[in-house]
Amino acid sequence: MQSRRYMLEQDQVDQSLVPRNAEKIALAPDQQAEQATYDILHECLEQIGANMAVAQVLADPEGPHQLRVGLRRLRSAFSVFTLVLHSPKLARLGEEARWLGDEVGRLRDIDVVVNDIVRQEADSHPGEPGLSALAEGLSEQAAEVRGQLRKCLTEARAQAFLIDLARFVETRGWLVPQDFGRTERLAALSVLAESALSKRWRKVGKRARGLKTLDVGQRHELRKELKKLRYAVEFLSPLFLAKRVEPFVKRLKKLQTVFGDLNDAATVKAMFARTEVRYGSDLLAQRAIGWVIGASQARAEYSWAGARAMWRDLKETRPFWK
Repeated sequence: MQSRRYMLEQDQVDQSLVPRNAEKIALAPDQQAEQATYDILHECLEQIGANMAVAQVLADPEGPHQLRVGLRRLRSAFSVFTLVLHSPKLARLGEEARWLGDEVGRLRDIDVVVNDIVRQEADSHPGEPGLSALAEGLSEQAAEVRGQLRKCLTEARAQAFLIDLARFVETRGWLVPQDFGRTERLAALSVLAESALSKRWRKVGKRARGLKTLDVGQRHELRKELKKLRYAVEFLSPLFLAKRVEPFVKRLKKLQTVFGDLNDAATVKAMFARTEVRYGSDLLAQRAIGWVIGASQARAEYSWAGARAMWRDLKETRPFWK
């Protein structure tokens, strides 16, 4: 069988290699928390490993996106199952997951800007030739950043992280024989689920205080807490009746969309503030950059105008875990 290295050199790609989304994990209320911890961490490992392979071979933006999602879900799982995961290895694995997520994020951000924002503006406004030129310039940069990420993923640090994570998960590296408090922490999963979800919900509520007056930094912190809550819900919702989960998740997703628009606007503004963005001295490109910044800011402000009502709807929805 040809190795992946040989296939890359020959410009061949395994047709079965596709970006891997997170998969829902079957959990039971009477299941031990330790077994659920293993099942969820194993799923995170599978998503991360598969998309590391995809990102090394394919130009599909979904690969890096799902890799970053997998890394974020892993770190959220570490937080959700903190009562189970008593291990000195945890902090280092979390730090390495954050580092790799930042590396992947550099490509993911430029992919979002060029594909989801600039190209959409170019398609909607064909009379603005600078938009197409800007998209092409950003695409060239994305290709270079993709090459840098591929190199990073094959180097020792990223590969060591994947190996260490696999060893930690598959050998249940969090189990310590002399830990006599282990039995209490391995109680029924339903007890841990209620505690973990309540904790995440309280953190969201704290960040959402005075929602109308939040500045850019505070909005960003709230966005991160909403994302952590969403991952915790995705992990643990199989334990609860769907008819109770769905209204909460529906409202949570709507609120997250608002913060997604805010984040896109911030990403666009930051990216075009950097001097390495090409065609920055071209008059048409400067006009296009201003156009894209303005359009993304307007979209974010329009979304933000409805944030208070969406937050009120979410707060008034009974938490499904109580």
